[in-house]
Amino acid sequence: MQVGDKIPEIILFDTEKQKVSLNEQNGYAVLLFFPLAFTSTCTTELCSVRDEISRYNNFNATIYGISVDSLFTLGKFKEEQNLNFSLLSDFNKEASEAFGVLDETFAFGMKGVSKRSAFIVDQDGIIRYAEICPTPGDLPDFIKIKEVLEQLNN
Repeated sequence: MQVGDKIPEIILFDTEKQKVSLNEQNGYAVLLFFPLAFTSTCTTELCSVRDEISRYNNFNATIYGISVDSLFTLGKFKEEQNLNFSLLSDFNKEASEAFGVLDETFAFGMKGVSKRSAFIVDQDGIIRYAEICPTPGDLPDFIKIKEVLEQLNN
């Protein structure tokens, strides 16, 4: 998926066992795909977003963290890290495949986790920003993400 593409109908479950449609949003959705809950870089990434959630709220943006972990694992992770945004389970890997971020070769021989990546999707389901990190240890460019959200809100 690239900037300008319309995302397909994707429905995932959040940690409250509620269905969330990625292409039916009021405002902007920031989709943060991450490899695995409870890993150091993923924790750093999502906690940095947690700490700046008011900035994203000011940009009319809803944050979604997405990984192939089960909704139960994500629920525990969300609770332990006091995350103030939704985590969505892509256990069946449908969203990761649709967005082209399914990593076939991850650390320790694991296969089929999400590449760390960030997308901004508008209320019409159009991708307005896309970034796939080169390695699992890299973080998305949150400065650029906030700049794009600011431009979209002006």
